[in-house]
Amino acid sequence: MASPSAAARTGKSPSLRERFEAMRNLPPFLRMVWSTSPWLTVGSLGLRLVKALLPVATLYVGKLIIDETVRLVGAGPGFDSLSQALASGQLSRLAELLLLEFALAIGSDLLGRLISYADTLLSELFTNATSIRLMEHAATLDLEDFEDPDLQDKLDRARRQTMGRMNLLSQLFGQVQDAITVVSFGIGLLAYAPWLIVLLMVALVPAFIGEAHFSALGYSLNFQWTPERRQLEYVRQTGASVETAKEVKIFNLHRFLIDRYRTLSLKLFDANRVLAKRRAIWGTALAGLGSLGYYVAYAYIAWRTVKGDFSIGDLTFLAGSFLRLRQLLEGLLVGFSQVAGQALYLDDLFSFFAIQPEIVSPASPAPFPMPIRQGFVFENVGFRYPDAQHWAVRHLDFELKAGEVLALVGENGAGKTTLVKLLARLYDPDEGRILLDGRDLRDYDLDELRANIGVIFQDFVRYYLTAGENIGVGRIEAMDDTARIRQAAHSALADQVIQALPAGYDQLIGRRFKTGVDLSGGQWQKVAIARAYMRRAQVMILDEPTAALDARSEFEVFQRFRELSAQRTAVLISHRFSSVRMADRILVLHLGRIEAVGTHESLLAAGGRYAELFELQAAGYR
Repeated sequence: MASPSAAARTGKSPSLRERFEAMRNLPPFLRMVWSTSPWLTVGSLGLRLVKALLPVATLYVGKLIIDETVRLVGAGPGFDSLSQALASGQLSRLAELLLLEFALAIGSDLLGRLISYADTLLSELFTNATSIRLMEHAATLDLEDFEDPDLQDKLDRARRQTMGRMNLLSQLFGQVQDAITVVSFGIGLLAYAPWLIVLLMVALVPAFIGEAHFSALGYSLNFQWTPERRQLEYVRQTGASVETAKEVKIFNLHRFLIDRYRTLSLKLFDANRVLAKRRAIWGTALAGLGSLGYYVAYAYIAWRTVKGDFSIGDLTFLAGSFLRLRQLLEGLLVGFSQVAGQALYLDDLFSFFAIQPEIVSPASPAPFPMPIRQGFVFENVGFRYPDAQHWAVRHLDFELKAGEVLALVGENGAGKTTLVKLLARLYDPDEGRILLDGRDLRDYDLDELRANIGVIFQDFVRYYLTAGENIGVGRIEAMDDTARIRQAAHSALADQVIQALPAGYDQLIGRRFKTGVDLSGGQWQKVAIARAYMRRAQVMILDEPTAALDARSEFEVFQRFRELSAQRTAVLISHRFSSVRMADRILVLHLGRIEAVGTHESLLAAGGRYAELFELQAAGYR
């Protein structure tokens, strides 16, 4: 049996069976709402229960008012003034009924506002709690998951569900409220003409079926257009963000981006317009059947009143009751269809929560070596990205000794960054294994392993936080350790950059927010390197750490790195041979395989790819 998501993926509208089966998402959804705030949940339901009984009570009091008015008119008391009428006491019952109806109106309005207040608070709390849960779950997923476009679509839909599904709660609770009101009207009308209630329900079935059909089509359309919606968001961000502003202006990209956005948005608009048009036409036609059922009932009530079976008050009560009953039944049927449609959307949220990571800590992890004594050993390690035809790395056999500085060299796509990610267990090998002090990396606790590895990738993140926080995130438990942050900045030569900022370590950096101060690429890079030093990890990994630095800064950073990497295991990736020659050993990669290993001098003497690349780079300085 295909899931609703599977049906939508094929471009088909989910079947009726699939829509009903999507209702299985409602119990876990309601449990999430309950766990958000039991008191607000009970309060909203309790208030709705009371409010559900007010419409029939209001209508019935209205009937009594009309009957009392007709009685007084028929009695012909002949009062000359209102004061005389009030003094006689004959208007007392009418006055009491009017006051009662007034109190019911005030009470209904007050209950509506209290319900809206409770729902607003519950909505905010639910959105916050679900967003936190989504971020927590996303943090457990594998890096491979985030590199999968299908999961990116699912994550995008799940993220939107945390913001957009709260109206489902109001719909569900509103359905309960309306159902209670329907029952109360039904009990009052059974004594008059029970078959008319059946007539109304039958007349409203076509509208329900039509609404269910178009709700499913709407879900299918939203599902199919998820990639395009992500593209629209990307184009919008690219066309109006500080990160891209320079290139957009230099290359005059704004016209290209605007045309791309216009083309995509118009396609989406056309698809939605066609669906909305069909829904409006068929909805009008099917709703007419419901109106026909109501007016048949209305005509019957009017006829019985003419015959003398019902009083004028009865006519008003019955006509009002059937009108409200028709609206409520139509709302219940259409609402049920919409709830089923919303339940389809919940599949996106719960299917994301159902994704389980493959890279996890063992049930009984081995104690992490403190300190590392032997180092890492790669035994015939191979890894291939999902759906890729070629291996990213394969047949890797080498040793990274404790306290050694190892440089990785190779052309783009040689597998250097992949190797580093395997070392940090961001990926697990598809072949072979990686040992640390004689034990498989998978035997150690994942958090302990990564806590002992400091990595700065070439595409490091620029956090729009304060300068101190940008460094502190390197060891989140020590975020408030000012001395440690300052020491890390000093080690990375970022302290001079930060001291020049208006607010120093408390200065917000980056242009995203009003008070932020932007940094140059090289300054950002020093802050990122400080983040790695903040960890005080046993293993330091720098992936192209000086790409944005000038020659003097690069020399100073590597001199400091060499000093600080003493008694630490270190891996250095760089295209600059002036940098890698400081390593104890150099590992040359080509097309995911180890081509040569040695010192700078031995590799030059041996000729081969390393010597060729060195000569090509050196020629540029002659």
